[in-house]
Amino acid sequence: MTVNLSTSEPEPETGLPRPDRAAAPDQQKPAVRRKARVLLPAVLSVLVALAVVTAYLLVRGSGGPEELGRWAGTAPSAAPSEDLAGAPNPFRTVPSDLRGPPTRLRVAAIGVDTALETLKLGPDGELQPPQTNERAGWYAAGTSPGDLGPAVLAGHVDSKQGPAVFYRLREIVAGDKIEVTRGHRTVTFKVTSTAWYPKRAFPTEEVYGPTPDRQLRLITCGGVFDRSLRSYRDNLVVYAVAG
Repeated sequence: MTVNLSTSEPEPETGLPRPDRAAAPDQQKPAVRRKARVLLPAVLSVLVALAVVTAYLLVRGSGGPEELGRWAGTAPSAAPSEDLAGAPNPFRTVPSDLRGPPTRLRVAAIGVDTALETLKLGPDGELQPPQTNERAGWYAAGTSPGDLGPAVLAGHVDSKQGPAVFYRLREIVAGDKIEVTRGHRTVTFKVTSTAWYPKRAFPTEEVYGPTPDRQLRLITCGGVFDRSLRSYRDNLVVYAVAG
């Protein structure tokens, strides 16, 4: 607010009102009192407002992180924390300390106890089967059993010579245990489900796609035998989870 206390022209050097325009002493006192009554409430209001703002800032500044309540975690930190031991883990995954490739597979419920060989993809992009009927194989370009993600093991169902390593895989049921050896340790999986798929409509993403925990797939052939192709038309997939 600007208050003009004089409308007189100032003297050139002093800047004071000219004597002939100044009010008489008796006339100045009532004017000063009236101006004081007008200014006093405004000054008091400003002082009260300053006091309230100062008190608010003091209280606000003294609060610790606990006063931020549920919004405390939304504030960005100055630098990322190096200690992730207490970080949220919604999938309850456990870091794997397993080393080396899988070497053996056991499924007691169907009498399987076999060494594992390494499997790769063929020129057509399909998983190549084990070289022998008596052993299963591990898809080495994928996840190792016991690590985060889906590990894939495959084996023949039969041949001209008779039943092969995964001949009884169709008998497996939810709850059966599967054991895979890596190094000097054994990883145990529990069967959750089984499914049959036509080879022409194989769900690649569901079988090989990423998972939030440690999983296992056992794959073999089955269904109707196509003599023209000398192959079964379907695949049987067993799904299992570590634990």
